[in-house]
Amino acid sequence: MEEISLSPVTGEGGSADQNCALELDGHRILTHSPSVPTLGSKSLSGSMMSLFSTGEVKSLEVQGWIQFSLQYDSPRKELRVLVIQCRDLTAAHNQRSNPYVKCYLLPDKSSQGKRKTGVKKKTLDPLFNDTLKYKLEQSELQCRVLNLSVWHRGLLGRNLFLGEVELDLESWDWNQIQPAWYNLQPRTPLSPDILCRRGRLSLAIMFTSPGEGGSSLPPLGELHIWVKEAQHLVPLKAGTVSSFVKCCVLPDDSPSSHQRTRVMSRSLQPMYNHTMVYDGFREGDLAEACAEFTVWDQGTLSSRLLGGVRLSTGQGSSYGVPVSWMDSTEEEKSFWGSVIKRAGNWTEVVLPLRQNLTPR
Repeated sequence: MEEISLSPVTGEGGSADQNCALELDGHRILTHSPSVPTLGSKSLSGSMMSLFSTGEVKSLEVQGWIQFSLQYDSPRKELRVLVIQCRDLTAAHNQRSNPYVKCYLLPDKSSQGKRKTGVKKKTLDPLFNDTLKYKLEQSELQCRVLNLSVWHRGLLGRNLFLGEVELDLESWDWNQIQPAWYNLQPRTPLSPDILCRRGRLSLAIMFTSPGEGGSSLPPLGELHIWVKEAQHLVPLKAGTVSSFVKCCVLPDDSPSSHQRTRVMSRSLQPMYNHTMVYDGFREGDLAEACAEFTVWDQGTLSSRLLGGVRLSTGQGSSYGVPVSWMDSTEEEKSFWGSVIKRAGNWTEVVLPLRQNLTPR
């Protein structure tokens, strides 16, 4: 492997390019080199592993920096994460640590999605020069968050967390290929916006008001649904997905309420182009209902949930009864409100699939 020249980390009193931590109203503000894009509010911390393994319970203060670069090789369809070095890490034992770096492309936190560098013994300034590789289409990276965490390899599997950095690849500038320094950050709770990002679902929905469809007595409305496609699906393990979409309109959870699309084989951008109709709606029923869409990966023996969307007013109850499935996000509630207001017209949306659907 070609050696990378080491760029220094400027100490106290150094240039404006150095990484630093500031104190503001009691909160620690972490910054990074201005030579790379700002992380922004979407970059949130959260390692996929526990802080410590079974055995000694020990929490270490996070400090130091990590230097790495990103590059996407289009001909090989390969993401390359070059982990170069760390500086000024926290000492885990006898003024030294045995550091290594672990990598995930969130929300994939499976063992197949984990990559690791080698372990460097008894140092707080490890030099790695290790390239971690992922085989995937560049379009798939739009829904991924790069998580690089630094760990101390202890005895008997007692690995200790030393800090991490996360980059939202949706906004990453792929022309930026030069190595950059990032300040290691303490762990904070994972954001549902990151953990639950499994792709997007494209829908169009139209509600026909009672009486519009004919002279039925009493007049009843219909909900017309067009499931168009899914975009940038994130598989549960390496490879592609054979997916289908299942739909029901709650509170009716009877078998006759469930409809589904056909299975689209081995695609992360499946085109379902499937329409379905639900009837029997009176005036005001949609405000009490929830249209639930779930995307499934069809396996040999069973299907596994990739994520879902719930369209409702999000009021927490249906016909005066508290229900768990009225848990729509603001974006989902806004779209459902548009469907109700624009009766007789198609309303289109592309919504993120989420994994945090409250069990019903």
